[in-house]
Amino acid sequence: MSIYRRGKIWWARFTAPNGKRIFKSTRTEDKKLAQEFHDKLKFDYWRYCQLDERPVYTWQQAVVRWITEQSHKKSLRDDKGHLRKLNSYLCNKTLVQIERVLIDEITLSRLEDGVKDSTVNRMLEVLRAILKRAELQWDWLDRAPHVRMLSEPKRRIRWITREESGRLIRELPEHLADMVVFTLASGLRETNVTRLKWEQVDLQRRVAWIYADQAKAGRDITIPLNNDAIMILQKQISKHDIYVFTYQGRPVLRANNHAWRKALNRAGIENFRFHDLRHTWASWHVQAGTPIHVLQELGGWESVEMVRRYAHLSAGHLAEYAGNVSRSLVLTDTKLKQ
Repeated sequence: MSIYRRGKIWWARFTAPNGKRIFKSTRTEDKKLAQEFHDKLKFDYWRYCQLDERPVYTWQQAVVRWITEQSHKKSLRDDKGHLRKLNSYLCNKTLVQIERVLIDEITLSRLEDGVKDSTVNRMLEVLRAILKRAELQWDWLDRAPHVRMLSEPKRRIRWITREESGRLIRELPEHLADMVVFTLASGLRETNVTRLKWEQVDLQRRVAWIYADQAKAGRDITIPLNNDAIMILQKQISKHDIYVFTYQGRPVLRANNHAWRKALNRAGIENFRFHDLRHTWASWHVQAGTPIHVLQELGGWESVEMVRRYAHLSAGHLAEYAGNVSRSLVLTDTKLKQ
């Protein structure tokens, strides 16, 4: 019996016909299931080596491996939601059965259900990523099928003016108003604000920091704190031993809540999420002349391309070059008249 235990999990161990030593986790604590896994795996390797047949893998096997390898991914919860939808179409399919025609049928079916193009695309992105990994990294597919994405209009950046932000802040309960002011001063994402701890703040040095496992880009971010941010933090001192922002002695887990939406209505602001405060912060920076590369560092964006979407809000960095042709045009016009 070529299975053995590492901790509670059984592992398969055998030598393939081509001499390759195979060590693979069965991902189960059940000895009987582990033996079945071993026997099937060994048989698949035999067919692959002796008959030049690639083992046939199922969609379910691919999903399990994908989730295991992507356990660190911050958007894994969203991915699982898309996988549940895909499972209704692919649960009994092998990877080689997932062809372009089938993918197009899934796309059409989701659209007929009234799902938005953008939502369908997010689902297709997960499907494409799994199939590509099966081809390029797992060697489970000879070639992944092409996944056609739907056209999406480019979304405009939603931000508000300083006057609108003042109206909103006045309509919010105090604890949410403080969080809004702090977000507009720091540019942090909602989860980084709601889960901010005192151990991440140094009022003397006027900095806060976000740990790599809290940051979307997956790296530590140091946030310089301006006067507005410092003022808000000082207001929160002694309210809670661990968390900075609280309500009635408990941390605020979501800022984009019922009180937020009611305040937006009273302030006359439509189509605005809490995350759009970050867009507002970035937009104000660009309008004030902050260089794009500096804004990238302040906001902790992974690439400068992610920041260029705000560049259209200010042409100040181009103004000095705009006059380069004005004098030559005047001279040309004068010569033509003569």
